[in-house]
Amino acid sequence: MKYVIPIGFILLFACKDEQENMIVNNVNWDTDESSNMNAQFATEESEEIDLFLSTHADWDVISTGTGLRYMVYQKGEGTDSAKVGNTVTVDFEISLLSGDVCYSSSENGAESFIVEKSDIESGLHEGVQFMCVGDKAKFIIPSHAAHGLVGDTEKIPPLSPVIYDIELLKIDP
Repeated sequence: MKYVIPIGFILLFACKDEQENMIVNNVNWDTDESSNMNAQFATEESEEIDLFLSTHADWDVISTGTGLRYMVYQKGEGTDSAKVGNTVTVDFEISLLSGDVCYSSSENGAESFIVEKSDIESGLHEGVQFMCVGDKAKFIIPSHAAHGLVGDTEKIPPLSPVIYDIELLKIDP
């Protein structure tokens, strides 16, 4: 008597064995390796931003501990800066270091958000707190404080720092 073994049955077990091997091979990955990889990404990205800034010598940027680089290039009439919990309204243009524009408020109008309470880039929350109403600024936000490992899945690629050219139009308590 002959036995017939369906090919799908064999493939199922072959795929299962391959998946188990993949899992076993990744068992040695630990938090130190992950931390080292993140540190390497951060260092390379910081060097990339520094190289960009070397071609923009007229940008007098200030660096923060998070890696945000910013400069207020036009002072407005306001005297109070945005604070945590304020609702701010901004005009903006977001671009990559290559100069490619990704988003602009000229497409859909000004946008509002609550400082440190809205689900947007942490670098943007940090940056607007250095601004007063009417100020115009540039923020260079590293990827970890912008769109991270995956980008925004539309116009901002993975691991991409972004440049905000931003004007603070209004602060509401």
